[in-house]
This record gives sequence, C-alpha cells and structure tokens, in this order.
Amino acid sequence: MRFTSEQRLDDGVLEREFTLGEIPGTLWTPASAEPAPLILTAHNNGLPKGAARLVARARYTAARGYAVASIDAAGCGDRPRSAADEQARAELRRAMQAGEPVDEVFESFVGPLVEQAVPDWRTTLDALLSLPGIGGPVGYSGWTAVGIRLAALEPRIAAASFFAGGYVPHAQREEARRITIPLLVLLQWNDEGNPRQRALDLFDAFGSKEKTLHANLGGHTGTPWFELEDTVRFFGRHLR
Repeated sequence: MRFTSEQRLDDGVLEREFTLGEIPGTLWTPASAEPAPLILTAHNNGLPKGAARLVARARYTAARGYAVASIDAAGCGDRPRSAADEQARAELRRAMQAGEPVDEVFESFVGPLVEQAVPDWRTTLDALLSLPGIGGPVGYSGWTAVGIRLAALEPRIAAASFFAGGYVPHAQREEARRITIPLLVLLQWNDEGNPRQRALDLFDAFGSKEKTLHANLGGHTGTPWFELEDTVRFFGRHLR
C-alpha cells in the first residue's frame, strides 16, 4: 500500500489517498492515537469513492473514532472500464429508456462486478489491518450485493449496514441465508429503481438473529442524514 497524498481536515480527521496495486482508495482516520475499529464503505457501481455524499459519511464516521476506507471497484471511479463494461452499461441504458425489463441485464452486469470487487476488498482489508492505529473488529457499510458476498467469505467482518437500493444478483440472494452477523438495513420506501417487495424478501432471507430494518419515505438518494447517526450507534454496539 502506497499513500499518495494526505491532509488533516478541520474536524481532526486525517484523509489519505492510497494505491494498492491497481486499486485506488481513500482512508480516513480519527485524531485519537488509540487503535480504531475499521469500517469498509463500498459504493454502488458507478459512483466514485470521491462522491460528496460518500465523503461526508466517511468523515462523520471517522470523526467519531473509526477508521473508514473506500476503494474504487474495477470499472468504477478512477479505474478504466473494459469493453464488456461499456457494452453492459449501454445495454442497460437502452433497456431503461425503452421501458423494457432490466433484471436480466442487471444480473449479467452486476454479478461479474461483485465477483471482481470482493477479492479487491479482501486484499485491501489485509493491507489496512497491517497499518498502525487500525485494529479490529471490522464493519462494512454500503453496497448490499458486495457486502453479502464479502460477509459470506470474510470472517473478520463483525457487523454490516446495507443500503437496500441497488440490484442484488440471485447468487447473493441465496448467500444472504448464510449471513449471521448483526445487520442494519436502510430502505427507501419509494426507491424508483428497487422494488420494495424484493428488498423486504431479501431482509427476511438474512440468517442473522439480530437484524434491523429502517424504512424511510423518499427516493433512491433520499436517505435521511439521521440514519448515519443511527448507523454509527449500531457500529458502536458491535465494534467497540
């Protein structure tokens, strides 16, 4: 892992950009010298790690004593897209503009992204936990499909917060039954791109004995800010 820049922000958080092979990422760490629990924050495909609302959530969380890391998955943000990625995105745009069913397109598009992203996250996790000032346990926040796959494979993930908006491939819907860690799931009740019943069925499928669903009125990007406050309290119960 090579750090390429760093800056101390007004809230005392240290923000550092890094590269790990071909993986670009950002690490936010609190001002405290004590080892901080780590939270991996993964965005839905297509949203760069530097997106304003993602950075705001990361800074808020880091200022409350957590190390927070985000990376760009293959084909996202600063990472180049393959010809297959471009073709899949073009087909998705075409189907949506034509009002055609898009589940099959999403399945063929999102499934490979999840398979590519999870190894990158596990490599990043190895590198982050070797740094001074970062300790376990580890939490995960964000993209549901990647989070399910990562939690199914990675025993170091102790708790997770999922954003229900976004397509979850069939393979991850089956893997949800294997997830037993504490979960907090955030659902936008009027999410235009995520059928409500599908999200509720997925929540029901999770094998966790402790799982909480927070549902709010509004569209895909309308998650209230107070849910971040609740998410930090959730991680405080399970990572401290």
